Parts: sequence; C-alpha cells; structure tokens
Amino acid sequence: MTGRSIRAAAATAMAAALTFGAAACSNPGGGAAGPGAKDSAVVGIAYEPDSLSPLLGYGKDGNSKIFDGLLAFDKDMSLRPALAAELPEVSADRLTYTYKLRKGVKFSDGTPFSAKDVVFTYRTVLDEKTNNASRTELDAVKDVRAEGDDTVVFTLKYPYAPFAQRTVLPIAPEHIAGRQDVNTGPFTTKPIGTGPYILTGWSKGEKISFKANPDYWGGAPAVKKFTMAIIKDDDVRATRLRAGDLDGAILPPNLAKGFEGEQGRKTYRATTYDYRTVTLPTHNKVAGDTAVRRALDIAVDRQAMVDSILDGAGKPAYGPVPTGSEWFTEGTERRHDLAGAKKILDEAGWKPGKDGVRVKNGVRAAFPLWYLTGDKLRQDHALAYASDAKKAGIDITTKAGTWEVIEPRMEHDAVLAGGGAPGDPDFDQYLLLNSALAGDGFNNMAGYDNPAVDKALDTGRRSDEKATRKAAYDTVQRELVKNPGYTFLTHIDHLYVVNDTWDGLTTQVEPHDHGLASGPWWNVEDWTPKK
Repeated sequence: MTGRSIRAAAATAMAAALTFGAAACSNPGGGAAGPGAKDSAVVGIAYEPDSLSPLLGYGKDGNSKIFDGLLAFDKDMSLRPALAAELPEVSADRLTYTYKLRKGVKFSDGTPFSAKDVVFTYRTVLDEKTNNASRTELDAVKDVRAEGDDTVVFTLKYPYAPFAQRTVLPIAPEHIAGRQDVNTGPFTTKPIGTGPYILTGWSKGEKISFKANPDYWGGAPAVKKFTMAIIKDDDVRATRLRAGDLDGAILPPNLAKGFEGEQGRKTYRATTYDYRTVTLPTHNKVAGDTAVRRALDIAVDRQAMVDSILDGAGKPAYGPVPTGSEWFTEGTERRHDLAGAKKILDEAGWKPGKDGVRVKNGVRAAFPLWYLTGDKLRQDHALAYASDAKKAGIDITTKAGTWEVIEPRMEHDAVLAGGGAPGDPDFDQYLLLNSALAGDGFNNMAGYDNPAVDKALDTGRRSDEKATRKAAYDTVQRELVKNPGYTFLTHIDHLYVVNDTWDGLTTQVEPHDHGLASGPWWNVEDWTPKK
C-alpha cells in the first residue's frame, strides 16, 4: 500500500469489469501464437500499472521486463549486477556509491546505453515536477553524476543502509524520455528500454503484450511472446485459465485449490510481505478514536481469517512486518480478545445503544469500509472484519467500489487495503506511517499522525547501524499497538497455477505487487520449453 503500491506497488486496479473481445478471448496474446504455444506465454494478472514509465514508478522494485536497473534481485532476493558490471564500490563513510557500467548494452531502438541515462533517470525521479509518488524512497540521494560513459557516482546526504537495493530502479533512455513531457508524453505508454522484452502493445483494461528482445545483452529469451492478460475478477481469471485462454494465473487460495492434482498444471506458492489491512482514518470521528482502534485490533480474529479465507496460505499480520522476519518485534502480537475489546470501549465511554451499536456523545460507533470490486480476498476480509467488529458493538458497513470511487473517500472512510515490500523495513513503513505523507495519494492512507513514529522512522532511515535501526523499528511496531491507525489482518501467500510446459520457473519472496512484476514469470526470460 505504500505510495502507489496499493495500486499494486505502483500498479492500480482499473475501474471497469475486464473482459476481452471475441478475438482477444480466444487468444489474449494476439497473433498466431496463443496459449499453449511452445514459444509464447499468456498469464492472467489482477492489476495493471498507471504508467509504463520508470520515471513515474513503474518497475521500481525490479522485474519490469522492458527495462533493467543497475542491479537486480536473484531468486533468493540477493543483489546481482544488471546494467552495472559489478556490485557498487561503497566508500568507508557509506556516503558514496560508485557503479561501473556494463559495456555494449543498447536500448531496443539500437541506441547505446551509457552513464548519462542513469543520471537522467535518477535526477528526473527526484525532480518535484515529476509525478512519482515514491520519490521519498530516494530521499538520501544528494547527487548523482557521470564520470565518463561507463561510471556513475551517487553521493548521499546520510548513510542509507538499503541504498543498493534502491538501484534496481529501471533506467530510462534520455534520448527519448528526456525530449518529452515526463508526466504525459508518449514514453509513459510506449516505452523503450534495455530489458529482455520489447512492448508490442498495451490495451488498457485488457492486456500488455511483449516480444523477446533479440539483442538483449543477457541473451535472447526462449519465450518469444509474453502477454499479461489483465483480469480483475478472481472468478473470471480462474474460468479463463480452465478454458485454456491462459497459460497461468494468480488465484486466491480457494480458487487455486480447484486446480490441485490436474495433469499438466503446477501450483507455485510464494511467500510474501503482502498484507491486508483496514485503514482507520484519523479524520473519522469513530475510526480515528484511539479506543475504537485498540478495540478493533483485538476484536478481530486473524487466525480465523487465515484458516477460512486463505485456507492456511498465509499467517496473521500485526503490522507491515511479517512474523518470522528479523525485523519483527516479538511481543507485539495481538491475541483475539473480544471481552478485552468490549472493556476498552466501555472504559472509553462507548456504551451499547438499544440496537447493540455503541454510542458516545451522540456519535454512533459506525463507519463504512470499502473494498475493491471483483477482489474476492478483499471482500472476504472486509466481511469477516465487519462481523468481528459487530460482536464488539461497532457497526461497519462494507461497500464495493473501484479506485476511482474509493480514492476521494479515503480521508474519512475506511478501506480494505493491501501493501508490503520485502527487504528493508524503511521500504514499507515510511510511506505507510509518516505523518508528512498523509493525504499524498495512496501514501499514509489513514492519515496516521504519531510523533514518536515519525521520529523512529527518521532514525531508522538515517542510520546504517543495525542495532540502532532495529530499536527504531521496534518503537514503530510498539506504537502501533498503543494507537493502531490500521488494523492489520493477514499476510498472504501468493498462489499461481501454471501449465507445466516450461522449465526454469521459480518464485521470489514477493511484495504486494503480485502478478505484474512477481509470480513464477518474474524470470520468464530464463524459461526454456520442456522437451
């Protein structure tokens, strides 16, 4: 949910119900090769990006297909060189990162890649005129400069521990993107990159189509055509997979279960940082009340959600950091305690009314909760949350809508949101909880305002001492127990069902941005047809 990641980490669900025309339905990939072809793949995903420009946030966490970053993540989420020839040289004070660039790389239009493209990309992202909601992720950058054509030097304002992980940011070509409006120019929908695939078409609300880059520096992919079919509705995605329109798809656990044991298909389960949470807007008289927030935090039965909604494919969430992570703060787990929730509300003056709904100073303990139309997981989480809340005397009305409907209401209405980014805790928590970012699009959707959290977030971001950072993020997680501006519900494993046609499929630890940059097709350029 950080920044635009609520739209799938820089991705957003579209407004309309997504269906294909007759030709696309039989062959979403278009052209002669469709699902099942040896050299093509058509996969079903739930979200599409706002833009295909990395200058506006596309692919900022890697795996963008059209582009490469200086570095990339391997299957174990370790950094490896991409456009950089090797991992960066870091100065003793950790304020200077020097990257030597790979030689002989070209953009797909044949223009040579060089250091000036790297400098252009980072300076453009940092420009306040650029509509990039994740700009603060590069706050540590003081300057970026080229030294010749094959060396780039970053100078930081402070030692930012995860900086190298930020340099998976895709690099845009200055000779194209630098000659047009960065926010509205044609590059936003028809980009050129150095990546393993070349965009062949983007029909918004339908599909994104790619062809293999024959001159890719890493070798031409064996999968020559790759199509992401954008199918917002979970049930429709499953139906299309069963009908043979798709070679693979991301599915919620209950639908993925229907494909178990089918010959010719394999299910891949990826562990994730992906959470579902309820935003509790500070500006709502009920949801912004600390007692109501604390009561909801223990009235909710997280384990029941894992068992019944996720069929065990996940675990309870108590914050953005999953249990089991080295950054999780032991002791911040919240047990299901309905009696304790009622006691908190009673002591705070929220007394049951004649209809069972609590009232305080003439205000009923009631508010709406929005979830995304067609998203079965969010719907099921929202209904379960409202049911648990009702038992405590809080009346939550669930409503379905598109982001176009939901976004204007976020300041006052609760939202069943999603988010999560693997790796460093700064990646998720800063955009999610920093009070300065309240009201900044999908950043800090709840308008959470806690000075102790703001201070800890800055400490965690500006130190490269592990112990100092761990103490800072412990403070954040403990403060979320005292005043939870969000009710975190579950961390969700991602399930993908794919035709067993290729070798080389693996999964990474995934962010909320599921299906678009993740999934077993995160490395589709490395797949080979089975013999």
